[in-house]
Amino acid sequence: QVQLVESGGRLVEAGGSLRLSCAASGRTFRNYVMGWFRQAPGKEREFVAGPSWSGGSVDYVDSVKGRFTFSRENAKNTVYLQMNSLKPEDTAVYYCAAKYSSMSPYNYWGQGTQVTVSS
Repeated sequence: QVQLVESGGRLVEAGGSLRLSCAASGRTFRNYVMGWFRQAPGKEREFVAGPSWSGGSVDYVDSVKGRFTFSRENAKNTVYLQMNSLKPEDTAVYYCAAKYSSMSPYNYWGQGTQVTVSS
């Protein structure tokens, strides 16, 4: 199993930047596929960023392409989401998630971190 703890969310003005972090427990962190999701008020949770099915690239939801960057640092058991040029519509609770293979659903979730972008 893996436990996930997100951090880095806060109130920021439109156009600003944030870097979210997700720290994972466990010695087998490098074996997990990690991703970022978000849920805005009144909306369903949506995928934001994570490895492609083949693992050769990173997929992003269209609304964040060119602004957000996914990365991971196995030595620190941490994944990041660098968010630039933030917009009010990026306001949401951001979650990191883990799964054991690209073919399986994400089945481990953090508690989320709130990102609020003011206009």
